[in-house]
Amino acid sequence: MKILMVLTSHDQMGDTGHKTGFWLEEFTSPYYVFRDAGADITLASPKGGQPPVDPNSEAEGALTESTRRFSEDAHGKEALASTRKLADVDMNDFDAVFYPGGHGPLWDLAEDQTSIALIKKAWESGKVVGAVCHAPAVFRHVEIKPGQNIVGGRKVTGFTNTEEEAVQLTKVVPFLVEDMLKENAGDYSCGDDWAPHIVVDGKLITGQNPASSEGAAKAVVQALS
Repeated sequence: MKILMVLTSHDQMGDTGHKTGFWLEEFTSPYYVFRDAGADITLASPKGGQPPVDPNSEAEGALTESTRRFSEDAHGKEALASTRKLADVDMNDFDAVFYPGGHGPLWDLAEDQTSIALIKKAWESGKVVGAVCHAPAVFRHVEIKPGQNIVGGRKVTGFTNTEEEAVQLTKVVPFLVEDMLKENAGDYSCGDDWAPHIVVDGKLITGQNPASSEGAAKAVVQALS
Protein backbone atom coordinates (compact mmCIF):
# COMPACT_ATOMS: atom_id res chain seq x y z
CA MET A 1 0.00 0.00 0.00
CA LYS A 2 1.82 3.06 -1.29
CA ILE A 3 0.27 6.45 -0.62
CA LEU A 4 1.34 9.84 -1.94
CA MET A 5 0.46 12.83 0.27
CA VAL A 6 0.60 16.19 -1.51
CA LEU A 7 1.01 19.38 0.53
CA THR A 8 0.82 23.05 -0.44
CA SER A 9 3.90 25.25 -0.89
CA HIS A 10 1.88 28.49 -0.61
CA ASP A 11 2.32 30.55 2.58
CA GLN A 12 0.53 33.88 1.98
CA MET A 13 -3.14 34.55 2.81
CA GLY A 14 -3.90 36.70 -0.24
CA ASP A 15 -2.64 40.23 0.32
CA THR A 16 -3.60 40.34 4.01
CA GLY A 17 0.00 39.99 5.21
CA HIS A 18 -1.02 36.90 7.21
CA LYS A 19 0.66 33.54 6.81
CA THR A 20 -1.08 30.36 5.71
CA GLY A 21 -0.07 26.92 4.46
CA PHE A 22 -1.37 23.45 5.26
CA TRP A 23 -3.45 22.70 8.36
CA LEU A 24 -1.28 20.63 10.68
CA GLU A 25 -3.96 18.24 11.97
CA GLU A 26 -5.18 17.52 8.43
CA PHE A 27 -1.70 16.22 7.69
CA THR A 28 -0.83 14.48 10.97
CA SER A 29 -4.08 12.53 11.45
CA PRO A 30 -4.06 10.97 7.95
CA TYR A 31 -0.28 10.46 8.17
CA TYR A 32 -0.67 8.26 11.25
CA VAL A 33 -3.77 6.48 9.93
CA PHE A 34 -1.72 5.52 6.88
CA ARG A 35 1.45 4.73 8.79
CA ASP A 36 -0.33 2.64 11.44
CA ALA A 37 -2.02 0.70 8.61
CA GLY A 38 1.44 -0.21 7.31
CA ALA A 39 1.40 2.09 4.29
CA ASP A 40 4.54 3.27 2.56
CA ILE A 41 4.10 7.08 2.52
CA THR A 42 5.76 9.60 0.22
CA LEU A 43 5.33 13.34 0.86
CA ALA A 44 5.46 15.84 -1.99
CA SER A 45 4.79 19.54 -2.62
CA PRO A 46 5.08 21.87 -5.63
CA LYS A 47 8.39 23.37 -4.46
CA GLY A 48 9.70 20.38 -2.49
CA GLY A 49 11.36 20.72 0.91
CA GLN A 50 9.55 21.95 4.03
CA PRO A 51 5.97 22.99 3.24
CA PRO A 52 4.57 25.94 5.20
CA VAL A 53 2.38 25.14 8.21
CA ASP A 54 -0.54 27.47 8.88
CA PRO A 55 0.50 29.09 12.19
CA ASN A 56 -3.12 29.02 13.39
CA SER A 57 -3.04 25.23 13.23
CA GLU A 58 -0.16 25.19 15.72
CA ALA A 59 -2.12 27.21 18.31
CA GLU A 60 -3.04 25.38 21.51
CA GLY A 61 -6.75 25.15 20.64
CA ALA A 62 -6.00 23.46 17.31
CA LEU A 63 -3.71 20.76 18.68
CA THR A 64 -4.91 17.16 18.75
CA GLU A 65 -3.61 13.75 19.73
CA SER A 66 -2.01 13.33 16.29
CA THR A 67 -0.30 16.76 16.27
CA ARG A 68 1.16 16.05 19.72
CA ARG A 69 2.38 12.67 18.52
CA PHE A 70 3.98 14.36 15.53
CA SER A 71 5.74 16.93 17.72
CA GLU A 72 7.74 14.06 19.26
CA ASP A 73 8.27 12.16 16.00
CA ALA A 74 11.76 12.88 14.65
CA HIS A 75 11.26 10.56 11.66
CA GLY A 76 7.97 12.24 10.70
CA LYS A 77 9.42 15.74 11.04
CA GLU A 78 12.40 14.79 8.90
CA ALA A 79 10.07 13.41 6.22
CA LEU A 80 7.99 16.61 6.25
CA ALA A 81 11.09 18.82 6.01
CA SER A 82 12.23 17.00 2.88
CA THR A 83 9.11 16.59 0.73
CA ARG A 84 9.80 15.59 -2.86
CA LYS A 85 9.17 18.06 -5.64
CA LEU A 86 5.80 17.19 -7.16
CA ALA A 87 7.18 17.31 -10.70
CA ASP A 88 9.61 14.49 -9.79
CA VAL A 89 6.85 12.13 -8.64
CA ASP A 90 5.34 9.40 -10.84
CA MET A 91 1.75 8.48 -9.94
CA ASN A 92 2.36 4.99 -11.35
CA ASP A 93 4.40 4.28 -8.20
CA PHE A 94 1.39 4.75 -5.88
CA ASP A 95 -1.97 3.19 -5.05
CA ALA A 96 -3.55 6.41 -3.75
CA VAL A 97 -3.03 10.15 -3.51
CA PHE A 98 -4.25 12.23 -0.57
CA TYR A 99 -4.36 16.02 -0.22
CA PRO A 100 -4.46 17.62 3.27
CA GLY A 101 -6.14 21.01 3.41
CA GLY A 102 -5.40 24.40 4.87
CA HIS A 103 -5.94 27.56 2.83
CA GLY A 104 -2.68 27.23 0.89
CA PRO A 105 -4.02 24.78 -1.77
CA LEU A 106 -6.60 27.37 -2.89
CA TRP A 107 -3.74 29.42 -4.34
CA ASP A 108 -1.18 26.92 -5.59
CA LEU A 109 -2.44 23.33 -5.93
CA ALA A 110 -5.80 24.33 -7.39
CA GLU A 111 -3.96 25.93 -10.33
CA ASP A 112 -0.86 23.70 -10.44
CA GLN A 113 -0.63 21.93 -13.81
CA THR A 114 1.56 19.15 -12.40
CA SER A 115 -0.98 18.41 -9.67
CA ILE A 116 -3.89 18.58 -12.12
CA ALA A 117 -2.16 16.09 -14.44
CA LEU A 118 -1.27 13.83 -11.50
CA ILE A 119 -4.88 13.66 -10.27
CA LYS A 120 -6.13 12.98 -13.81
CA LYS A 121 -3.59 10.17 -14.21
CA ALA A 122 -4.46 8.73 -10.79
CA TRP A 123 -8.15 8.71 -11.69
CA GLU A 124 -7.66 7.17 -15.11
CA SER A 125 -5.44 4.47 -13.56
CA GLY A 126 -8.09 3.50 -11.01
CA LYS A 127 -6.19 4.85 -8.01
CA VAL A 128 -7.86 6.14 -4.85
CA VAL A 129 -8.03 9.95 -4.69
CA GLY A 130 -8.67 11.69 -1.36
CA ALA A 131 -8.84 15.30 -0.16
CA VAL A 132 -9.98 16.97 3.05
CA CYS A 133 -11.32 20.40 4.06
CA HIS A 134 -9.96 23.04 1.62
CA ALA A 135 -8.05 20.43 -0.38
CA PRO A 136 -10.97 19.46 -2.67
CA ALA A 137 -9.96 22.81 -4.23
CA VAL A 138 -7.34 20.74 -6.11
CA PHE A 139 -10.14 19.30 -8.30
CA ARG A 140 -11.08 22.72 -9.69
CA HIS A 141 -9.49 22.23 -13.13
CA VAL A 142 -9.26 18.43 -13.31
CA GLU A 143 -11.20 17.34 -16.39
CA ILE A 144 -11.53 13.59 -16.90
CA LYS A 145 -13.31 14.17 -20.23
CA PRO A 146 -13.68 17.39 -22.23
CA GLY A 147 -16.12 19.54 -20.27
CA GLN A 148 -16.47 17.03 -17.42
CA ASN A 149 -14.78 17.76 -14.12
CA ILE A 150 -13.69 14.86 -11.92
CA VAL A 151 -16.38 15.77 -9.35
CA GLY A 152 -19.14 16.07 -11.99
CA GLY A 153 -22.07 13.86 -10.97
CA ARG A 154 -20.13 12.48 -8.00
CA LYS A 155 -20.90 12.76 -4.31
CA VAL A 156 -18.42 15.14 -2.66
CA THR A 157 -17.90 17.40 0.31
CA GLY A 158 -15.44 20.09 1.34
CA PHE A 159 -15.13 23.18 3.55
CA THR A 160 -18.54 24.85 3.72
CA ASN A 161 -19.35 28.46 2.90
CA THR A 162 -20.60 28.92 6.47
CA GLU A 163 -17.35 27.55 7.91
CA GLU A 164 -15.43 30.03 5.73
CA GLU A 165 -17.70 32.80 6.99
CA ALA A 166 -17.00 31.72 10.57
CA VAL A 167 -13.25 32.20 10.08
CA GLN A 168 -13.98 35.53 8.29
CA LEU A 169 -12.06 34.69 5.11
CA THR A 170 -14.89 34.65 2.55
CA LYS A 171 -13.62 37.88 0.96
CA VAL A 172 -9.94 36.84 1.13
CA VAL A 173 -9.89 33.40 -0.53
CA PRO A 174 -9.73 33.21 -4.35
CA PHE A 175 -12.86 31.03 -4.40
CA LEU A 176 -15.14 29.13 -2.02
CA VAL A 177 -14.69 25.36 -2.01
CA GLU A 178 -18.41 24.58 -1.65
CA ASP A 179 -19.36 26.90 -4.53
CA MET A 180 -16.61 25.52 -6.79
CA LEU A 181 -17.66 21.90 -6.23
CA LYS A 182 -21.27 22.76 -7.03
CA GLU A 183 -20.28 24.81 -10.11
CA ASN A 184 -18.42 21.72 -11.40
CA ALA A 185 -21.63 19.66 -11.04
CA GLY A 186 -20.50 17.88 -7.88
CA ASP A 187 -23.29 16.31 -5.81
CA TYR A 188 -22.27 18.31 -2.74
CA SER A 189 -23.34 17.49 0.81
CA CYS A 190 -22.19 18.63 4.22
CA GLY A 191 -22.79 17.94 7.89
CA ASP A 192 -22.93 20.46 10.71
CA ASP A 193 -20.15 23.04 10.69
CA TRP A 194 -16.95 21.66 12.29
CA ALA A 195 -18.45 18.17 12.72
CA PRO A 196 -16.95 15.13 10.93
CA HIS A 197 -18.48 14.47 7.51
CA ILE A 198 -16.86 12.08 5.05
CA VAL A 199 -18.16 11.25 1.58
CA VAL A 200 -17.07 8.19 -0.40
CA ASP A 201 -18.02 7.90 -4.06
CA GLY A 202 -16.17 4.90 -5.41
CA LYS A 203 -12.49 5.83 -5.36
CA LEU A 204 -13.11 9.53 -4.73
CA ILE A 205 -13.01 10.33 -1.01
CA THR A 206 -13.57 13.77 0.50
CA GLY A 207 -13.82 15.17 4.03
CA GLN A 208 -15.51 18.42 5.03
CA ASN A 209 -13.21 19.99 7.61
CA PRO A 210 -10.33 19.31 10.05
CA ALA A 211 -12.56 17.02 12.14
CA SER A 212 -13.04 14.85 9.04
CA SER A 213 -9.35 14.24 8.31
CA GLU A 214 -8.98 11.03 10.29
CA GLY A 215 -12.21 9.56 8.92
CA ALA A 216 -11.29 10.47 5.34
CA ALA A 217 -7.91 8.78 5.74
CA LYS A 218 -9.54 5.66 7.19
CA ALA A 219 -11.87 5.61 4.17
CA VAL A 220 -8.81 5.70 1.88
CA VAL A 221 -7.30 2.71 3.70
CA GLN A 222 -10.65 0.92 3.48
CA ALA A 223 -10.85 1.59 -0.25
CA LEU A 224 -7.33 0.19 -0.71
CA SER A 225 -8.03 -3.01 1.21
